[in-house]
Amino acid sequence: MAQLNRRNVLALGVGALAVAHLRESAAATEGETASHGISAFGDLKYPVDFTHFDYIDPRAPKGGLFSTIPSVRAFNQSFLTFNSLNAYILKGDGAQGMGLTFATLMARAGDEPDAMYGFAASKVVISPDGLTYRFTMRPEARFHDGSKLTARDAAFSLNILKAKGHPLITQQLRDFVEAKAEDDATLVATFKPKRARDVPLFVAGLPLFSEAYYAKQPFEESTMEVPLGSGPYKVGRLESGRFIEFDRVKDWWGAKLPVNIGANNFDTVRYEFYRDRDVAFEGFTGRSYLFREEFTSRIWNTRYDFPAIHDGHVKREMLPDETPSGAQGWFINTRRDKFKDPRVRQALGCAFDFEWTNKTIMYGTYARTVSPFQNSDLMAVGTPSPQELALLEPFRGKVPDEVFGEPFVPPVSDGSGQDRTLLRRGVQLLKEAGFPIKNGKCLTPSGEPFRVEFLLDEPAFQPHHMPFIKNLGTLGIEATLRMVDPVQLRARRDDFDFDLTIERYGFSTVPGDALRNYFSSQTAAIKGSNNLSGIADPAIDALIDQVIAADSRAKLVIAARALDRLIRAGRYWVPQWYSASHRLAYWDVFGHPPKLPKYAGVGVPDLWWAKDAAAAADRGTK
Repeated sequence: MAQLNRRNVLALGVGALAVAHLRESAAATEGETASHGISAFGDLKYPVDFTHFDYIDPRAPKGGLFSTIPSVRAFNQSFLTFNSLNAYILKGDGAQGMGLTFATLMARAGDEPDAMYGFAASKVVISPDGLTYRFTMRPEARFHDGSKLTARDAAFSLNILKAKGHPLITQQLRDFVEAKAEDDATLVATFKPKRARDVPLFVAGLPLFSEAYYAKQPFEESTMEVPLGSGPYKVGRLESGRFIEFDRVKDWWGAKLPVNIGANNFDTVRYEFYRDRDVAFEGFTGRSYLFREEFTSRIWNTRYDFPAIHDGHVKREMLPDETPSGAQGWFINTRRDKFKDPRVRQALGCAFDFEWTNKTIMYGTYARTVSPFQNSDLMAVGTPSPQELALLEPFRGKVPDEVFGEPFVPPVSDGSGQDRTLLRRGVQLLKEAGFPIKNGKCLTPSGEPFRVEFLLDEPAFQPHHMPFIKNLGTLGIEATLRMVDPVQLRARRDDFDFDLTIERYGFSTVPGDALRNYFSSQTAAIKGSNNLSGIADPAIDALIDQVIAADSRAKLVIAARALDRLIRAGRYWVPQWYSASHRLAYWDVFGHPPKLPKYAGVGVPDLWWAKDAAAAADRGTK
């Protein structure tokens, strides 16, 4: 996934049991189900004859330029640079936006939690046991060189991603067996018994490659050669590490499909890369790029006073974020002996004064993150319900007792920056874990100084580290901050060569197999996995299985809340903060639908359009 948008489902666990919603007249034998769409638990909003999604403007004009800096990343991508156009493998730093160049079997609807509708495939027939999916390919589907996109290309794509894709892809394809082409029009995907609920939807959202192209090009190699795509955009001008442009394909075969009406409106989509957020902001004020989602509260509150703001040439907009906010924080590498005791990890958390940081550095604009399911009904609150207890009881005596009470919440400080009560608690926890403090220095059980290194690649986060590091020093811990370039950061994270590092992740409202990539013992040792903390707990594994196996929304919520209690009890991360709003700034050259869909983020660049294109259309010149 190069771009998290409504077109694909390579996001963090769409959690979907691909169950057909409507029976069609096409070739489904007894017991099979044919449908134009798939979703979790069988619900689809749109009928088979829908013409477009409700939230788009079907008359959105085509034309103009959309330019921005990266705000999401997936697989091997970086926010700060790129050196490869292969964004689906472990090697290299993949370019942002590559997902715009590929079609997928089905496409996401932005106003449903996880529903997908036909894209390169017009429909799917599902076997009674849910283990065989027969997709019918659209005859009009084409690659950019005019060659047909067939079931053979789709089968090649799914199989090569399972064999040689990024570890995050291969892990989510564990329950996918293989794909075969019965003929050019029919793709058959098979899955293992007791497969994870979201695997079929994950498969339906993977990019489709040209088999003929990769017969001459090794798939697993990092390269700047432009791959042959079939999506609404082609790779245009680029300069490695600086910018990349995508040009809209004229007369694109998929433009009039219901899932694409009103989308892909810009002639050019451009991503600019900066190594420093402050420099990136200056680039925005100078109109080097046109759209910016602001993630730094200091900049949002103090620097949007340049002339273009006062003249009305730059607009600011706050949009609610109703999706789960997920987790952001310093993830602690428990693979290292010094962090194996949860009391040590909790002691580190005692040194972070969120209240002071929020007030002094972030203008009081954030709330504290406490759960990986933050801002959703999957987050545990209060004591466990009877249904949660039924899932947790088998592990009594094997997990912390607090799991059966109130879930762990980070302590609230007095806001002074050095809460002595919390720091004394940190010292006590360290001593209980066998980390004595002698002559003001904290020692490991082997008698060595306790040292902690924070790994970072963005200078904008330095102010948040300094008071944390100072308080760790009060605990006798020698803490340092290591600034590295983005390439080195990713390499060290992939190899788990760090003490603490910052990450943010979120899950859909129906999480599934992707949970394993973050929390399961299966991924703790897999290079490049998102299990940064190295969590390897049989109880957590079992609760993940319960979430995945849930056959109703109610059961999923119960299992997720029980899982949340276990994860929070492990103190695997020092939670940071979140905002329930999107802060947008853009030059006044764009339009967008009046109400953006709940599950599509801010809808860029998919659903927005250029005002000059609209004006040209009104004049009859476009």
